Amino acid sequence: MADTKTVSGVSYSPAMDAQTHEQTYRGFVRFVEIATGVVICWVLALAVGGIREAWLTAILGVVLSSVAGAVGAFAPAIGWKAPFVVAVLLALYLAFA
Repeated sequence: MADTKTVSGVSYSPAMDAQTHEQTYRGFVRFVEIATGVVICWVLALAVGGIREAWLTAILGVVLSSVAGAVGAFAPAIGWKAPFVVAVLLALYLAFA
């Protein structure tokens, strides 16, 4: 059962580990940012393959976005910026090729 001895929203109860909770939340938010960037890259890669019929470029975009997502996950300073670079390259290819 849940502990109802503390008022919700005021502070953490002594049984909760606030630091671990905050760290888990930050990790989840970082994961969602990176995963959203990778999915945007996949959609752009499908557009490149479907509109420009450049399926090898689309496959390369999917592979690069996956690698960029892994780099962003292991390097918190880079984070979502790595998949964003791949998304910009795919968008430029889609617009100008």
